This record gives sequence, C-alpha cells and structure tokens, in this order.
Amino acid sequence: MRLFTLHGHSVVESHELERLGTGAQLPDCFYWLSCTRLEFEQQLGQIQATLQTLCGLQLVDLHVSDLLNQQLPSRYDFTSQYDLLVFRRLAAGTGQGSATPPGQPLERLPTRGGPPILRRIDTSPVGFAVFDQVLLTVHPSDCTVPEAYAAKLLGATTHEARAAGARLPSSPADLMLRLLNHMVDSYLALRRELTHQLDHWQAELLNPKTRFNNWGTLLEARLSLHHLDEICEDQRSAVQDWIEALKTWPAATTPESQRALDLLQVSSRDVLEHIERVVHHVRRLEQSAETAVQMHFNAQSHRTNEIMRTLTVLTAVFLPLNLIAGIFGMNFEFIPLLHRTNGFWLAMALMALTALGLVVFFWRQRYLEHARR
Repeated sequence: MRLFTLHGHSVVESHELERLGTGAQLPDCFYWLSCTRLEFEQQLGQIQATLQTLCGLQLVDLHVSDLLNQQLPSRYDFTSQYDLLVFRRLAAGTGQGSATPPGQPLERLPTRGGPPILRRIDTSPVGFAVFDQVLLTVHPSDCTVPEAYAAKLLGATTHEARAAGARLPSSPADLMLRLLNHMVDSYLALRRELTHQLDHWQAELLNPKTRFNNWGTLLEARLSLHHLDEICEDQRSAVQDWIEALKTWPAATTPESQRALDLLQVSSRDVLEHIERVVHHVRRLEQSAETAVQMHFNAQSHRTNEIMRTLTVLTAVFLPLNLIAGIFGMNFEFIPLLHRTNGFWLAMALMALTALGLVVFFWRQRYLEHARR
C-alpha cells in the first residue's frame, strides 16, 4: 500500500496508514490511497477508519464488495458523498489478476486464445472511490499503472520538472482521470504489435502457395476481439455516466473552482475519446479478420473454378479425339483409310488439327487465360 499527500506543488509519501491526516490539514490538500485488492481486503478496517478520519464517512458495504470483485465489469455508481468507478484495464500483463489470500485455491482465469499478444492482454478491474479529499484505488497486484504514476508524481516535484511545466493533479477526480488515461493509453501502445500479428495471418490466408489450417486459433482470436469489444463498451458506458454525473455537481462559486470543473470535464472527454479509439481499433481488427477469412474462401473458390475450367477445356479438347479413335476402332471390314499405307498418319493429322483448332478456339474465348496477379 502506498499513501500520498498532495498539496500545491508538493507530494509527500506516508508509510503508516494510521498517521495519515493526523496533522494539521492544509487547504486544497488531498490524499491518495493506493492498495492492491488483497491489501484492501486484509486492511479494510484500518482503511475505513482512515476514511472516517479524513472524510467523515466510510464506504458502504455494497461498494466494498464491488471493489473486491475480480470479475466485475466496468461500471459507475455514486452516493451523496463520493463516487465509485470500476474500470477494467486493458494492459499487457500476466493475466493472473490480484494475489490470492493464503489458504485459498488459486482462481485461474480462462485462457484466452489467438495471437500471443491477445493472451497477454489483462482485463482485471481497477476500482476508484473518489471523495472530496481522498482518492482510494484498489488494483490487482500486478498492475503497474499506479506504481508508474506514483513515480511520475514524485518526479514532478523536482525543480527541473516544475520548470518544464509539469502540473500535479488538483483534486482526487483529476488524479483518477489521469490514471484512467494511463490505463487506456497502455492498450493503445499495443496496437502496432496486435495489428502486425493479425496482418501476418491475413497474409497467410491470402497466399495461394500456403495451406492455412490454423482455423481453431483464428476463431479464438475473433472471440477474444469480441470480448475486448464488450469490455471497451462497458468502459465507455462507465465514463459516460461519470461525465453525466459531473454535470450535476454544484455550480462553481469562484473562477478557480469553475476552471477546475471545466478541466475535469475536458479530461473526462479526453479519456472517453481514447476509449472510443480503442473501440474503433478493436472493431477494425474484427472486421479485418472476418474480411480476410471471406477473401480466403473467395480466393479458394476462384482457384477451384480455374482448375475446373482447365479440366473442362482439356476434356473438351480430347473428346473429339476419343470420338475419332472410337470410329476407327469399329469392327467393320470397310472403313475409309483403314487399308491405306498412310491411313494412320492421316488420322493422326486429323486429330492434331482438331485438337489445335479447339485449343485456338478456347484461347480466343479466354477459357485458357491465366489470372493476372
């Protein structure tokens, strides 16, 4: 568990939960409590007591259950005192979620098929409880976003970072939106690798010299992409509900508070736009995979038609030759050319001319023309 106190341009990390907020509280000061799901379950009593000290209220039992649920989809809920947002991350991870309490069997998540990059995309839920002065985040044990952003927060307090224009979050809601943006951007960083692997499959599907037999894996990849599409839709719905809730917040009384509210709305719309980009990319990959399969079968059908056309032409060329051979093979005593010394060569010349004429005819009709590549 990591505890931070943010005020102005200063970030102070605390190491004891009981002492957090025991000193004199400065104006515009807020706190960030970042813990794993296992730490939240084991230290729930201390966390509730700390929230009671800092905010004068605690999490309701239903929201506690939501934060502990590893299978909960992205959703938004609220009370009159705080907001709750559960957001399923899209990031490259081990896919094992948070740690399992001692003495309990390890809950194995279903194995995701398809390309290796799809099997490495973790979709574990991350919970955010947004109070007026506290942000509580509950994440899986292997989630690197809070740790990475905590390091960024501590680095932003240096003189060089302030000179470069680094701006610290101004409120718990602002901090939550920045963490959401990091989680969505972590998936956007995987687009090139995911697109490259699916493009490799498309090239195999459309290559006439290869025989594609990996249909089971391709089907699993399409199902995985469809699953990611559903997750992204839940994410978008949750963020849209958050944006609608922002409109119901009390009207700002000062220019500073109005600017802070405007920045929250802008940041929320930016997160929503990033999620929509993810949705667009996932759907484009689904469409590309389906289009590649359709083009594969169309190409196979076209190749089959060309083979059948060639066989039909060959059959049509040799059919008159079989007829001539059958006529000369009749058991009659008097057949023209039968008793002539050059009869065999005349019959062969007739058959050759017939075959050549049919080949020329079919060539002019484009029946023997190869498809241009």
